[in-house]
Amino acid sequence: MADLRLALIGAGNMARGIARGALHGGLLKPEEIHAVDPDEGQRSWFAHEGCGVAAAPDARLQEAGTVVLAVKPQVFPEIVADLTPHLADRPLLVSIMAGLPCAKIEAAFTSRAPRVVRVMPNLPMTLGVGMAGIFAGDEASNEDLHWVGELFAASGQCLIVSDEALMDVVTAVSGSGPAYYYLFTEALIRGGVQAGLAPDAARRLALQTCLGAARMMLESGSEPETLRANVTSRGGTTAAALEHLQQAGVPEAIAGAVQAAVARGRELGG
Repeated sequence: MADLRLALIGAGNMARGIARGALHGGLLKPEEIHAVDPDEGQRSWFAHEGCGVAAAPDARLQEAGTVVLAVKPQVFPEIVADLTPHLADRPLLVSIMAGLPCAKIEAAFTSRAPRVVRVMPNLPMTLGVGMAGIFAGDEASNEDLHWVGELFAASGQCLIVSDEALMDVVTAVSGSGPAYYYLFTEALIRGGVQAGLAPDAARRLALQTCLGAARMMLESGSEPETLRANVTSRGGTTAAALEHLQQAGVPEAIAGAVQAAVARGRELGG
């Protein structure tokens, strides 16, 4: 049996995204990955890929070089007792739980003296175009940080954060951020339909426009403000639309949404 290099506690979308990136990027082999989840349906993707699976934490976790805590923060207190007996001493724990600081995770597993690295990925990582913020706890080494960065870079891009307090901001901007774009796109489609387009036509126009705008921001080297100005002709249709958005307070609402997400992250960590 191959050495177990990655164990995932929780086998949902994010866990699958991590594993998919590692497999497709050639970082890991299926037999080096083990997924733990009570839901057989969640485990099925891992089993199909040839990875190890289990319904509950078991002795194999002691072999794991890295253990990813891929559960919701509200569930964390429930898994500690079941997980602790099966961890090796000084394990590398990678948490993708929003809001929970390294110190709280270290304290929960104090008998094992874990090295903790916090990561906040986002859902597009499941397609290999994700974004992840990474913060290393006091006990984690530079080698730990490098490995975790390599693991998540296989599914997109990474940003190392030096101040743990900023992880809640990373969560608010990129972790939750896709939902903001989805909401905007929903509204754009609805507006097109209300103005007379067939739903399929409105959806196609809105989604391709979203893709094009994102690629221009990423590949042109220009700031979003510059690109917006380039699209906007004085007195034209775009100017009318942007004036309406400004008057409706949309820019302030989006910035406020980030602040609301930051506040909620800190509540979860409290």
